[in-house]
Amino acid sequence: MSDEQQAAGAPERAPLPDDRVRDDRVRDDRPRGEEGRTDRDGGSADGETSAQEKEEREKEERERERERATGRFKEHTRDPLAEEQGDDGPTDLAAASRARHSTRMLFDTGRDLNSFDRSFIQSAHIGDIHLRLDSRQSGAGMRSGPVPEDELRGLRRIHVEPQGYVRLRNALVARRLLVLGAAPGTGRTSTALSLLDEVTAGAGTEPGAGPRVSRVDPDGGVRGLAGLLSGDGAEDRRGTGYLLELALTRPGSLPPDAMDLDGLAAALGGCGAFAVIVVTLGSAANPLLTGRYGMICPPAPTQELLTTRLRERLEDHRARTADHAAGAPDGGPRLEDLLTAAEELAEREEVRDAVGLADLRPAEAELLASLLAGHLLGDLSYEELLSGCRSLAAGQAQEWFAGVDRALAALPAAATDGGVARSGTAALFHPVAFRIALAVLGGAPHSAVAAAAHLLTWELSVQSDPDNTPARPLFCDDPESDLALSRAEPTDGRVEVAGAEVDARLIWYRGSALPAAVLAEIWDRHFPVRAPVVRWLRLLSDDPRPHVWMRAAVAAGELCVRDFDHSYGELIRPLAEAATPRRRIFAATTMDQAAGHASHRKAVRKLVDDWSRHGTKSLRWTAAMALGYGNAAATTDAALDALARIGIRDNGDQLAAASFNVVRLLALPDVAKVLRRMADWTHHQREAYQDLGLVTTVRLASTGVDEVPAAEPGSPLGDRGDWPLPLALAATRPELVRPMADLLWTALNTPRSKDVAMDALEALLRSAVRKDGTEWARPGLAALLPALAAEEHDRRRLDWLLRRMMNDPENPLPDAQARSLWWLAVPSPDRTGEEERHG
Repeated sequence: MSDEQQAAGAPERAPLPDDRVRDDRVRDDRPRGEEGRTDRDGGSADGETSAQEKEEREKEERERERERATGRFKEHTRDPLAEEQGDDGPTDLAAASRARHSTRMLFDTGRDLNSFDRSFIQSAHIGDIHLRLDSRQSGAGMRSGPVPEDELRGLRRIHVEPQGYVRLRNALVARRLLVLGAAPGTGRTSTALSLLDEVTAGAGTEPGAGPRVSRVDPDGGVRGLAGLLSGDGAEDRRGTGYLLELALTRPGSLPPDAMDLDGLAAALGGCGAFAVIVVTLGSAANPLLTGRYGMICPPAPTQELLTTRLRERLEDHRARTADHAAGAPDGGPRLEDLLTAAEELAEREEVRDAVGLADLRPAEAELLASLLAGHLLGDLSYEELLSGCRSLAAGQAQEWFAGVDRALAALPAAATDGGVARSGTAALFHPVAFRIALAVLGGAPHSAVAAAAHLLTWELSVQSDPDNTPARPLFCDDPESDLALSRAEPTDGRVEVAGAEVDARLIWYRGSALPAAVLAEIWDRHFPVRAPVVRWLRLLSDDPRPHVWMRAAVAAGELCVRDFDHSYGELIRPLAEAATPRRRIFAATTMDQAAGHASHRKAVRKLVDDWSRHGTKSLRWTAAMALGYGNAAATTDAALDALARIGIRDNGDQLAAASFNVVRLLALPDVAKVLRRMADWTHHQREAYQDLGLVTTVRLASTGVDEVPAAEPGSPLGDRGDWPLPLALAATRPELVRPMADLLWTALNTPRSKDVAMDALEALLRSAVRKDGTEWARPGLAALLPALAAEEHDRRRLDWLLRRMMNDPENPLPDAQARSLWWLAVPSPDRTGEEERHG
């Protein structure tokens, strides 16, 4: 027989083990003390005594060997993480599986991670419209000077008022000074100019006297503006407005204090002028925003913003192309029809997925409106429309990480005993670290994301200045600012802690495209960041919380797709050979996530196959875990062949990992093929294959649906997440009942596996109803038990087990439930369904 046939588990001869097993069954069912007893007539008393003693010693030795075999068998049925958690410790693989389901949704947006199109980020030509969207362009030309009337007139036409706009205007009129806080890109400057335009329009400014609204150079700050208003020519500034944008994150910049603001307000009141100071949300701006002049500027509503921009684009097009004032005498579509068609186009699922943002900022709404108008007017194809939509999230990610190094270089140097070190490095890196942490751990508790962000802040600070130990900021966190600056939102949810669910405050990006866009930005455009991010991911792989290390593993898989060569050497191979099981599962999950992309599937499968054949012990263990996800082999047969090779090698040293991952494959569509292979193993002549089949059978009986990765939420199995897997399969796939019953019957009637199998059967029986008395997995038991108790001997065993459960001193089974379970296994045509349910 070839090695491949041996690995596949094909029987060398075809002796069914049923006869052998049934003989064991009959022998083992005799009362203890009677096994092997014989009647002997004649012979000397000494000879009879000697023979009895020898027989007793042989019996004791057989019993000890049976107990040792049972112990070895039980060892093989332990969870892969048991060596970390202890024999009686709870496994967190079910929680990890649930975390994997939710995390994969963040990156499953209908596009390959490699397909981000950046052609629309720097600039976009749409017909005769040219948009400049470079977020890093210099604003030096706009820093100081009057605002032209044409700009104010255009602003009045297109500005969309945010929620609470009237309250902002009333505060500005009453105090003449308003400190407006918001995240960059949310339309805060447009809102400030709109407020100043309104309050100065009715302030009695004489025509031709000078500009009504002016921008102020931020270098002068609040004191500089107050001095300007208090100086000569104050009467000429009556009724004017001033916009001052303070960059409080700039090196050496300090926020104005309350006395500075009071002085400016007095100067504004003295000359009848108004001023709006725009600041970015953050810990530096908090004192300003909590003072008497501070207010938060909410973003403009997305739908209204998009509709306004669409109307503007379509009106501009009609104005350029029409020779008459109104109507469409040339037979072209009317403006309202075009606007309706554009809004319907924006609501298409494919377009919404391509945009991938829950709400739009003004520049993004302007670009999307131009893209929609360009497609409707025939200037853009549908593919170009989708490509431009995808660039929105990529553009936001580029804006978030652009210029951080320039800001770092501008930080002032502080002399230390060891030389020169930059101060404020950690505070500078914290916002970008939070965005990366949110991309990796989206959906986790806010506290977990914040803690991971601080770990990454440390790694980034060390990478930027390895000769000096960075300071750890202790009070730089501002949850509200973190949410605003990262386009994030909190939600009330639940998280698993030591097997129990507790309430938690979860955090997500407001947009399905942002996590992948952030990862693509840091991995593709900022190569020096890879080293600290890799170190950070390794730290997360050691985190004991499943919702942390599993999310990090999935995100690491997405990074591998960006550059598999680099990620394999820095992440996959080191973790696959690690000493701890969690790190190896991390590596297996990372490879499976990469295999989810068609571009990398072949490479991952070749790698896993090589590890299963020629790898070290750790690599084979990691390969087994990767195979259990269902993507690391071309076919189910290939996955089972590889798992069999791993399971029987070295006297079954890794039988636990191999059997565990065979069970995970039982959630795949071709589950019947997996059950047939398990039956082949139990019928195999070699004991190693028999053990693989028996261990896998017992593990199947003790595995829950939520531990199986392929049981996605919404599927028939996923809707029964807390059910035992065999009962869920029996309830949803009746054709699988007989093969599962045959496998479990074999395990129950084989000496080395019967004790563990009996415990597994007891757990299945107890899952009929929940502790509160409501129905649980009873339908699955109703399908499986009759096939498992088809013979009189099997019914006697079930009766004995039910009586043992009833007499359990710690968890006695109520008599009514025991009778109900008995009638499930032995249905009677004379009993009604209600009678069988209640015994």
